[in-house]
Amino acid sequence: MAVLPVLEYPDPRLRKVAEPVTEFTDALQATIDDMLDTMYDENGVGLAATQVDFHYRIVVMDFSEERDDPIVFVNPEFEVLDEEPNEFQEGCLSVPGYYEHIYRAAKVKVKALDRYGKAFEMETDELMAVCVQHEIDHLDGKLMVDYLSPLKRNRIKTKLLKAQKQRA
Repeated sequence: MAVLPVLEYPDPRLRKVAEPVTEFTDALQATIDDMLDTMYDENGVGLAATQVDFHYRIVVMDFSEERDDPIVFVNPEFEVLDEEPNEFQEGCLSVPGYYEHIYRAAKVKVKALDRYGKAFEMETDELMAVCVQHEIDHLDGKLMVDYLSPLKRNRIKTKLLKAQKQRA
């Protein structure tokens, strides 16, 4: 297992729409394990495969205090169950250091396959509902900054590009 580099906004690879997973191979299992290692190393609660430059429809999450209860969503889809929007302060491993208030559906039903290809569905609300929507956005090439004003989005982009140049 390995910690993978996380792509940072405005990297154009973050805009690539992920492909559905059709085969559950040993290589896929290794990638899922690497994604979990990366999420834990970065202190995230969720990570989409797109964020680590793997363009397949996979999301990993873990909301447990002990960080030992991962959930893997392969080919996830969600249906809004509560139209009332909730405002949450979201962060993103691909937009490091920024937390913004974003409105998302308060409750969703997720349909997905687990890491071995078995179908499941679950209803979620609060933080998990926000995270599901946020991570599936990544699989569709959409980022949390897309919910912000163009001015705010450009400020974040400028600051992140400057920080990236300083690290290089």
